[in-house]
Amino acid sequence: MIRKLVRQMLAAQVVSALTVSLCLLIDSIMIGRFLGEDAIAAYGLANPLLLAIGAIGSLLAAGIQVVCSRSLGRGSQEETNAGFSSALAVAAGISIVFMTVALVFRSFFAGALGAEAGTELFGQTRDYLAGFSLGAPGSMGALVLVPFMQMAGESGLLIVAVLTMTVTDIAFDLLNVFVFHGGMFGMGLASALSYYAAMIVSAFYFLSHKCVFRFSLKGVTFKKVCELFSSGVPAGFGMAASMICIFSINRILMATGGSNALAAFTVICSIGNAACCISTGIGSVSLTLSGILFHEEDRNGLRELIRLLCRYSVYLGLEMGIILLAFAPVFVGLFISEAGTTQKMAVLGLRIYAAGLIPACINYTLKNMYQATGRTVLIEVISLVEGAVLPVLAALALSGIAGVTGVWLQYFIGELLTLVCIGLFIRWRCGLVPWKNGACLYLKKGFGVAENDLMEADIHDLPGVTAVSEKAAQFCRQHGGDERLANRIALCIEEMAANVIKHGFTQDGKQHHLSIRILNKPEYWVLRFRDDCGAFDPVHYVPDEKSDALGIRLVLAMAEEANYTYSLNLNNLTLKLPKV
Repeated sequence: MIRKLVRQMLAAQVVSALTVSLCLLIDSIMIGRFLGEDAIAAYGLANPLLLAIGAIGSLLAAGIQVVCSRSLGRGSQEETNAGFSSALAVAAGISIVFMTVALVFRSFFAGALGAEAGTELFGQTRDYLAGFSLGAPGSMGALVLVPFMQMAGESGLLIVAVLTMTVTDIAFDLLNVFVFHGGMFGMGLASALSYYAAMIVSAFYFLSHKCVFRFSLKGVTFKKVCELFSSGVPAGFGMAASMICIFSINRILMATGGSNALAAFTVICSIGNAACCISTGIGSVSLTLSGILFHEEDRNGLRELIRLLCRYSVYLGLEMGIILLAFAPVFVGLFISEAGTTQKMAVLGLRIYAAGLIPACINYTLKNMYQATGRTVLIEVISLVEGAVLPVLAALALSGIAGVTGVWLQYFIGELLTLVCIGLFIRWRCGLVPWKNGACLYLKKGFGVAENDLMEADIHDLPGVTAVSEKAAQFCRQHGGDERLANRIALCIEEMAANVIKHGFTQDGKQHHLSIRILNKPEYWVLRFRDDCGAFDPVHYVPDEKSDALGIRLVLAMAEEANYTYSLNLNNLTLKLPKV
């Protein structure tokens, strides 16, 4: 089932990340094509401040994925709703403050970012900041709602929302260029309006009766807000590191190659952000699924997940790298039509950038897994080293040797050395090479249950239900359970699994999967049922007159605790049975 989940989520996440980056890519193309190289240099100067609101939104989004996947893994819908409520409230407050500050102090920020007062570059940077900052609530809202749409299994609507954002951004950019002639302010405003368009599409789900999340002011608590921020700090570190990196490299390029080099770097970053849809998508899948599997204490599941994602990292990174190498002149030509120094620098820089995609994808996989599994300090160090320290040091050192070409090597060197450092760290801490026995997972001692205290099975039909229930009873007896407890475990499997087979598997004529996981804990037994049928909550099920729910009621009566969640288009039921 993990393989199926990864394929489904990865496709949606990569497309979603691609369409989001396409929005920024289109802005860059429009600016370069119609407003000139100085304008695209101004866009590059404004990027660090734009990344600031992105850093806060990414921090919150990552915190949501960690905190809410944790509560979903425990089967607590109430905690998940509290996370939803707190995230929306704090996102609204922060984005409004950011918008106000950016508008009032836009001239100050333009100068601080490197534009000299009184120049055309200064005016264009200031104008773009003013237009874009008006969309801060929309961009923050889009970032915060994405993980909830993922957890709800609304991948289709997510893609529609992002496509809407892309289409409206193109339309508004064209109107600005050919009708309103609003310059850089109009380009920034076009992006702002496109974020609000995506929010409107998303509202169709979040305001509907089928939304699995419920907003409540009572659910907004200081404790939950702190939990979201603390859990998302590593992602915020990564974005903050990127902001520092771009700001620093902008300064290095201005000193080394002037505005032409800065314009070329902006083009490379714009195309590179689109190419990094694969690393972003892979990282998002790693964060969400790792969080759920970690809180289910599923070591085998985590091992399989990371193995699959690392494999996809190599395949997708190689494919995207080949595309960038082959079509670099075509991509750069979309931004800079006139052959010259800027275009040549951008083509060379983009081809060098392609070499860093494979290590970047693997780094994203591991970083997000470490974040989901609670390795906060490690992920903060990795994010800082990967995002700022190594690339900036590489750019400083190599710019003195090879000029602008040396600066282009900073991305590849930063990603490759980061991956090497992670491998050396795992070898040092675990005494194993990273790819042996799941050493790269870097799980704490005592995580999960021993292999002989775990039973896992997939059920495809009713005969399979009987076979697995008998095997589970025997498994219980082998671990010291009496006949009464063994029969209870067998009965739970017979009733709940048969209910899924009879009613869930026959709903739509599609092939479905049911997995069962049994854990022998010191004080109780844990039974987890997971299937990909239509949503059905047996814990709060109220039968109608024609329904016979005796089996469900009997199972719930035997369980000390029963939790149900519906996430990622999966039914998840967890039962705890006391040993005495």
